[in-house]
Amino acid sequence: MSARQDPATPPNTLVRPVEAFVEHLSSETRHSPRTCDNYRRDLARLTDWLSASGVQEWHQLLSHDVRRYVAELSRQGLNGRSIARHLSAIRRFFDFLLRERLVTDNPALDIRAPKSGRRLPRVADVDQLSQLLDASPDDPLEVRDVCMFELMYSSGLRLAELAGLDLAAVDMRGAEVRVLGKGNKERILPIGTKALEALERWLGVRSSLAGEGQPAVFVSRRGDRLSRRSIQARLARWGLVKGADQKLHPHLLRHSFASHVLESSGDLRAVQELLGHADIATTQVYTHLDFQHLARVYDQSHPRARRSRYDEPEQS
Repeated sequence: MSARQDPATPPNTLVRPVEAFVEHLSSETRHSPRTCDNYRRDLARLTDWLSASGVQEWHQLLSHDVRRYVAELSRQGLNGRSIARHLSAIRRFFDFLLRERLVTDNPALDIRAPKSGRRLPRVADVDQLSQLLDASPDDPLEVRDVCMFELMYSSGLRLAELAGLDLAAVDMRGAEVRVLGKGNKERILPIGTKALEALERWLGVRSSLAGEGQPAVFVSRRGDRLSRRSIQARLARWGLVKGADQKLHPHLLRHSFASHVLESSGDLRAVQELLGHADIATTQVYTHLDFQHLARVYDQSHPRARRSRYDEPEQS
């Protein structure tokens, strides 16, 4: 491939096959308009890059050129997942070109995207969470909201698990709640003292809102089951009203639950069971959340690490 030149309008020999491919996706394989637009956009980015490199025909694209393109996408800031999507579009497009006998091979077939670093979930500060949850509610809806947030943080519930919770699943005497998680797997979780108190307060006023025979624990002002979106909105509202320094959302409470329990106990298997993770590798992300805390514990407790880890050894 020739050296990269100034960007130019891609030639029709590159553009027309892309349009034919998108039309094929739309009319023959019945892909949604949004999916077709995504393919068109990703392939348009590639055609612009090829045109600037002096390429006129798709059969000129070779495997080492695709690798150069992947490197270019990475330099432009795309993460591994986004690059993998681009490669998938290229592979599928070339399968189409092969079917149409416009090329003789697929240059993206054995090329993989670089791995992205796993994003660590954000965690709320313990003291700030306590301050937010200890705030006094002003009306029955806020009593409900505090109860929801206490239960999410106390038991590590997913948003869907909280929204789907029924009265029959709550054991006040045993301080337990039965939830149905991913894959319809049931697990029984403990309810903390604060969450139990919040539940008692909410159940004391719930009848003023709930419709007759309504099984849901958490109901809207209309008396029906509270939706996931409403739970998200109420949590965000509570954070704004009470002056939280970060946006509150259900996953933040679940992540904070996991991190705080693991930090105190060090029992990864127990946290896995509480969260309902099928694979412990999913839970292990929480072991990376508070390295500074672990480093402090190490410095203070290990007999060979009592001095600061950041002290440089003296030069002899």
